[in-house]
Amino acid sequence: MKRIPAVLALLLVVGAGCAEADTPVPADTPSDHLEQTVPEEEPTPRDAYWENLRVPCGDAFPGRLALEPPGDEMLEGDELLVVHFDVCEDEEIRLPFHIEQMDGEWDRSRTWIFRRMDDGRIELRHDHRTPDGEEDESTWYGAWTVGEGTATEQEFIIEDREFEDGETRGWRIIIEPGERYVYGTIRGGEWTWRVDFDLSEPMDELPPPAWGYEDGAGPLR
Repeated sequence: MKRIPAVLALLLVVGAGCAEADTPVPADTPSDHLEQTVPEEEPTPRDAYWENLRVPCGDAFPGRLALEPPGDEMLEGDELLVVHFDVCEDEEIRLPFHIEQMDGEWDRSRTWIFRRMDDGRIELRHDHRTPDGEEDESTWYGAWTVGEGTATEQEFIIEDREFEDGETRGWRIIIEPGERYVYGTIRGGEWTWRVDFDLSEPMDELPPPAWGYEDGAGPLR
């Protein structure tokens, strides 16, 4: 009886192992015997938008009035406007909106608050405070994103109210890190009021906290 050389025997063993590895796995093989590969979920436009909002966090930027309807007296047009990307948490972003009025006094009554919802939408709320930190008579109004939007632009449309003219109303907010932040109201898809901020270079000094936030207290809702 002839003996198989040791080297040849080793090659036969290795070959058998490779053949076994290439054998298709039966369809009824228990799942716990298979290596599970979970594909990573692609970020949605709203996910990308949220991350863009977080990019300028910690900095403040100057802005200006870009559009105001006739008869609106909130701004005269020459005020210094400042947006401060103050708080950027995983589920909440807070942007105080400061206005240096024509008499040199500051209005620090407004804070724009963005929140991530469990269903993937983003909520926008307006926290308005009086100088003593108490809630204003008109506060906490807002809306949620409608549709996917884009990584740089989202619309927050009021859906829990019907308007006499039948047009949709809400807010459009654009964020292009390093370039611009645009906030404004829309009606029927068109701008009705808008302020633009230049994000190309942050301000040297940060503004003080918005009214009601001086002691580190967060929003009440």
